[in-house]
Amino acid sequence: MPQFRRVVVVAASLLAISMPAFAGKLAIVIDDFGYRPHNENQVLAMPSAITVAVLPNAPHAREMATKAHNSGHEVLIHLPMAPISKQPLEKDTLRPEMSSAEIERIISEAVSKVPFATGLNNHMGSAMTSSLFGMQKVMQALARYDLYFLDSMTIGNSQAMRAASGTGVKVIKRKVFLDDTQNEGDIRRQFNRAVELARRNGSAIAIGHPHPATVRVLQQMVYSLPTDITLVRAGSLLNEPQTDTSVPNGAAPEKTPRNPFRGVKLCKAKRKPQPVSPGYFFTVVKESVSQSTLAKYFINQWQGWGKNRA
Repeated sequence: MPQFRRVVVVAASLLAISMPAFAGKLAIVIDDFGYRPHNENQVLAMPSAITVAVLPNAPHAREMATKAHNSGHEVLIHLPMAPISKQPLEKDTLRPEMSSAEIERIISEAVSKVPFATGLNNHMGSAMTSSLFGMQKVMQALARYDLYFLDSMTIGNSQAMRAASGTGVKVIKRKVFLDDTQNEGDIRRQFNRAVELARRNGSAIAIGHPHPATVRVLQQMVYSLPTDITLVRAGSLLNEPQTDTSVPNGAAPEKTPRNPFRGVKLCKAKRKPQPVSPGYFFTVVKESVSQSTLAKYFINQWQGWGKNRA
């Protein structure tokens, strides 16, 4: 028996060595393509599994989308959407109050400006993506172009997944922002966080931008990924499990109904009860018993029996 166990352990070890299993898939998306060809070309020189998202109204949008596609990278439309904060908006920024026709026009023009796009993700967009009615119009338009939606999750209560229900549009969600700061140490920490999430959950999507600091960190780290992590295109994660944690229309979540079987709280007396003497106690009991329905029944029966005997 011990010999058999040793054989099993050795076989399992050899199998683990010869067939390394990938514990997690990591997708990296670089937004804001179309403005800085020099930095963007450095991104395109990296592994083709890196996905790029192109701003449709950027001056080099078509050029960089075409170059990315030709070098094997997946291309997304990086469409501006209205934020909650007050700031200048780019041309054709989607807003919740826009009509379906206007949203359809903007998405149609974006598709023509960013060739080879397989999906769309939001640039800013906290006000737009948190509007269920607004995102329903977006999903209806995307369904016509067979595009998926990568939710950049610029707000926690994004309605994207809820809005996509019934449209056939697939939605995936960003887990990590790589470069909220331009500090290379911070970017490395965020990259490592994305790796850990991919390992723990099976997959993760990290979004960054073609900043010089981000490019330098990626040039170092994408070539030294742990052996249990594989770099993948964003679109390869469309069938990964997704969880919708949104609340419709920003309403507060419903409270858990009260359990009617938990009883009621004990009402405490305002004053300490006074002691009752034994004589008074038995008097009260006697009166209660004599006035009960059962006692009256027997009394009436007894009186009737007396009349019958007479």
